[in-house]
Amino acid sequence: MCEEQIRAQALEALEDTTFFPYWLDSSERPAEEPALARDLRCSLLIVGGGFTGLWAAVQAKEADPQREVVLIEANSIAIGASGRPAAILSTSVMHGLENAQRLFPEDMEVLEQLGKENLDGFRATIERYNIDCDLEWGGELTVAVGPEGIPDIEKEYKLYRRYGHDAHLLDKEAIHREVRSPLFNGGLWSKKRSGTVHPAKLAWGLKRVAMELGVSIYENTPMLRNRKKKGGVFVQTPDGSIQADRVLLATNAFADGSKEIRRRVAAIRDRIVVTEPLTDEQMESIGWKNRQGIYDTRTQLNYMRLTADNRILFGGRLAYFFGDNTDPEQDKTPEPYVRLIDNFYRTFPMLRGIRFSHAWSGPIALTTRMAVHYQHYHGGKMIYAGGYSGFGVTATRFGARVGLAILDDKNVPERKLKFASSQPNYIPPEPFRWLGAKITMYALDTLDEKGGWRIPWIRMVERMGFPVTQK
Repeated sequence: MCEEQIRAQALEALEDTTFFPYWLDSSERPAEEPALARDLRCSLLIVGGGFTGLWAAVQAKEADPQREVVLIEANSIAIGASGRPAAILSTSVMHGLENAQRLFPEDMEVLEQLGKENLDGFRATIERYNIDCDLEWGGELTVAVGPEGIPDIEKEYKLYRRYGHDAHLLDKEAIHREVRSPLFNGGLWSKKRSGTVHPAKLAWGLKRVAMELGVSIYENTPMLRNRKKKGGVFVQTPDGSIQADRVLLATNAFADGSKEIRRRVAAIRDRIVVTEPLTDEQMESIGWKNRQGIYDTRTQLNYMRLTADNRILFGGRLAYFFGDNTDPEQDKTPEPYVRLIDNFYRTFPMLRGIRFSHAWSGPIALTTRMAVHYQHYHGGKMIYAGGYSGFGVTATRFGARVGLAILDDKNVPERKLKFASSQPNYIPPEPFRWLGAKITMYALDTLDEKGGWRIPWIRMVERMGFPVTQK
């Protein structure tokens, strides 16, 4: 097919699409809590109602039921990154084994054990509080696109086995027994402690749990400013104020709390489309009976998973908007999703022509670390915990727990690890940030097909500290 035909077919598939997250477009979405309209005091204020903030609230109250914990959210719970991901679960708390090995080789054994304990704690919380979030434990599958992807999964397999994962290499025949795609030449299946979840239902469930434990939640309550005051931090909101002993900034890609945060964090957009529910015949044509969450080995990778009602979620196609724009209007139109849909049809040609019910983009807090870090303000009485770089559904529980320990100056073993006391590199300011991002995104998008200047450019970006290919 020529480019014009590809575009026309993609646009036709998007004719009835809702440009809003499938996860949030639900009758199960709970009513919003009232905005703060008074002045109050508390022991712990959490700013941000995504996964980091919700996990922090729950864990803080579990550790000390008498602690006064308040959470404020600028909009509504999970409306940001936490209601928009593919939500493929992983044990890694450092954006994958290869990234952890790159950053903290001396701490790998401990980080891997902490990741497994974190995932077990994640699961235990969901079961203990009966959170209905479509949790499935089908595993995590990395698929090799073409024979050139085989070395990538073989390299990753060695790391998985070294650190005790139940990982299995699949040849071309075996991968086609799992998922039928002409693009897949092999696979690496990590079978345990991984799967998929409905992220919005998880966030809404954590909101319920936090409130049942006694956390006060105020939605539509942005933090306007903050300052150090009387042994704590004073926070101003539109119609009230909070005097808190400690403040956890769980604002991730939105980076609210200090202008300094943005010096290390960039808000990248990641795009996702979701099909209409597949028929039984369509499901039979693709296989996928074990319902794994899937990543592929393309430079501009795609990821995919099934929803509870058998839609396929298909994501990828990074973008950046000037000034770290976290709500670009362009991503609420069909055009940005054309290439993503073409990639979907190439991956599943037996489904060519299927329509897409939802399309959206979500903010990723990208750093040179690609994993959580902590920034300290007001003499350590306010800290920022974020920068998961698109890998935070389970890692946010870990990031929140360690963040609380740092904030409360508790002597926990995790604080002795390098990740807890170091920070990612600075990212150039605008307009250099926008210009560099645009060139890099284009290079990533066309590197596999065209090579050329893109290869040295990407290698230069990686030498600057941005592991954009993880190869």
